[in-house]
Amino acid sequence: MTNNLILVRPSKELEKEIREYKQEYFDFGETQVNGSCGLAYYDNFDEWLNLVLSIEKDKLRNNVHTSTFFSIRKEDNKIIGSVKLHHFLTPYLEKHGGHIAYGIRPSERIKGYGKQQLLLILDVARSMKIPKVMIVCDKDNIASAKTALSCNGVLTGENVYKGIVQQHFWIDLR
Repeated sequence: MTNNLILVRPSKELEKEIREYKQEYFDFGETQVNGSCGLAYYDNFDEWLNLVLSIEKDKLRNNVHTSTFFSIRKEDNKIIGSVKLHHFLTPYLEKHGGHIAYGIRPSERIKGYGKQQLLLILDVARSMKIPKVMIVCDKDNIASAKTALSCNGVLTGENVYKGIVQQHFWIDLR
């Protein structure tokens, strides 16, 4: 499959598109926007954007630098998904968060974009010299598990967090 997505960092110039992306999740009855560094919890776009940009290099959030991107379809510049990459794992992230979190907008699911987006962020992780990455997803999130597996993820364990069974996948980048 040809990759027709590119990763872009959030910016003020993308505010309208990011707001529309967020609203689509809410319109579909979802309360989270996975891989977006908490976008669903911010009404003030500038506040969210400042957080996202500051935790990549300067300010730590939960003791971790994190890079956040949106995947944009090349032919129409539509935001298709969001993905974040923790630069390293804390003990908490080793159990409940992993390196990578991702989501695809509801209207664009089941079209192969999840795998394309994950492959792009794996390239970013490689460029940062991260030797392997962990993805954690709820066991009932079949699409996320399939995405991890499609990119050579290996299921290495499960745990229970807040009453929900989570699966841990590792992807070797060497």
